[in-house]
Amino acid sequence: MTGSRVVALGHYQPERVLTNDELATMVETNDEWIQSRVGIRERRIAAPDESVDEMAWRAADKAIANAGLDVTEIDYVVVATCTAIDRSPNVAARVAARLGLGNPAAIDLNTACSGFAYALATADQAIRAGAASKAIVIGVEKLSDWTDWTDRTTCVLIGDGAGAAVLVADETEDAAGVGPVVWGSVPEMSDAVRIEGREGPFQQEGLSVFRWATTQLPEIARQVCAKAGLEPEELGGVVLHQANLRIIEPLAKRLGAVNAVVARDVVESGNTSAASIPIALSKLVEKREIPSGAPVLLFGFGGGLSYAGQVIRCP
Repeated sequence: MTGSRVVALGHYQPERVLTNDELATMVETNDEWIQSRVGIRERRIAAPDESVDEMAWRAADKAIANAGLDVTEIDYVVVATCTAIDRSPNVAARVAARLGLGNPAAIDLNTACSGFAYALATADQAIRAGAASKAIVIGVEKLSDWTDWTDRTTCVLIGDGAGAAVLVADETEDAAGVGPVVWGSVPEMSDAVRIEGREGPFQQEGLSVFRWATTQLPEIARQVCAKAGLEPEELGGVVLHQANLRIIEPLAKRLGAVNAVVARDVVESGNTSAASIPIALSKLVEKREIPSGAPVLLFGFGGGLSYAGQVIRCP
């Protein structure tokens, strides 16, 4: 049986740190208000000339180096993003060119905040089908390009950055490096998170998303664990989309992941949409906070309203 496994991760965040105190000079808000509602202390904001594909390339280059692979071995590039400016060429093609790859399949995927989990699933399935052998899966966003900096309900949330994972074929006996995906959508909530038209801006019905996540997501996350053949208490890590600390902490508790390290990168990175899961996971692996081989739940949710999750083995 051929499956796939994540062998390395990498992430990139811009240099500029935007604190809550600095935001308070731009809109009517303050540090206490922001932290009490969403748990965010600061976020990274890309420079005006720092593009989505540049950030994606930097994260991918780091992940491939961490995997010890030659870039020419990568035959599949998938980029999850909802903030690319250009329609063509896609971000994946530009990343492939920057990396100096041979002739990989190169696709972009847009399910907003659930994008990385969707992209990881498509890469896993391509490998299982024999259509690829080594893939780079990237989540990247430059939400600052699409933000109304006078709207305190949204501008306090966002951050920029990229995270990437290297996925390779796994022909071991159980081939369970990446577990089955559970994915879907809630069509009646398709307008809950929006970036519409040529100018945007990013908008969301925050209360609706909060209510859905806190009431519906725990059961779906349990389904992900069940498909992977695990009980929640067996998880070594939980990396949810870093939307709001007030969603993440209660959700991990309700799931029953009592022995898991729970990613809380939203505190220092803000909501980076499709980039949030790989950035948070890359940091945990870099700091060796989750043991190699431990099962880790990944779960993204956002625009669409779409959701996706799987259990992976920590590299």
